[in-house]
Amino acid sequence: MKENKRDKIYLFMILPAFIGFTGLFIVPTVMSFFYSMTNWSVYSQEIHFVGLHNYRKLFSDDKTIAPILHSIKYAILITVIQNVFAIVLAVLLNKKSKAANFVKSITFLPAVLSIMVVGYLFQYIMTSADGGLLNSILMFFGAKPVNWLGNSKIALYSVLITQVWQWTGWSMVIYIANLKSIDSALYEAANIDGAGPVQLFFRVTLPLLHPATSFNVLMSLIGGMKMFDAVFVMTKGGPGYATETIMTTMIREGFNSGRNAYACAFAVVFFILVFLFSRAVTWFLDKWEEAVQG
Repeated sequence: MKENKRDKIYLFMILPAFIGFTGLFIVPTVMSFFYSMTNWSVYSQEIHFVGLHNYRKLFSDDKTIAPILHSIKYAILITVIQNVFAIVLAVLLNKKSKAANFVKSITFLPAVLSIMVVGYLFQYIMTSADGGLLNSILMFFGAKPVNWLGNSKIALYSVLITQVWQWTGWSMVIYIANLKSIDSALYEAANIDGAGPVQLFFRVTLPLLHPATSFNVLMSLIGGMKMFDAVFVMTKGGPGYATETIMTTMIREGFNSGRNAYACAFAVVFFILVFLFSRAVTWFLDKWEEAVQG
């Protein structure tokens, strides 16, 4: 009897969160699936079912395929680069010293800032106009200025650099927390067996970083797929469509162009891509964990 009463109390406690999750996520997601198969827009007062018309149009237009490819490329690159740098920094700074603590604080500091603030900051740093900090430094050393945000070949990578700079410290802190939990006896046993620093890293440290790696990789991947703020502030999706992502295109089609059903189709594609990527990464990480434990 007491257990039933306790279970009811727990259910009552999670009820507000469940209602919020249902109302703010489940219902809008289902509605997006429905409206993506209609002609809903600000230019039509009547809503009609059009089937997969929006999806056929989406996948037949180069201007809409490009943002999808940009999002996938961006998500993969930021996941790999950010986590590689974070692991290296975590291993190097996993020690008790004032210098290490200072470097950790400086490295983590950008994660405290708003993405919009970082975007405006690097827009000034990377501007090709007179007074741009990065180009001023290059010209001081005799190099030619670079159009960081106006060159379609490097604009996306320029935005990527800013986000790697901002979030590497955040991932580093999680890796350091994981490193603290590794039993030092494992390193002592490996040293006795004659393992060097490289072998210690690949045979002991990296396999036992699986919990932090799983979390950081998934968060980096999903965050990369959702990228909107930095692109909107720094390039507005330009030059041309060089830095358009799924999110910027969805906002442009839904709010600027008024093609709401088309934007919903983008939202559905985004949902499916994130789901598939997340499942693929989870499967790979599970296999890695089985190999480590085996």
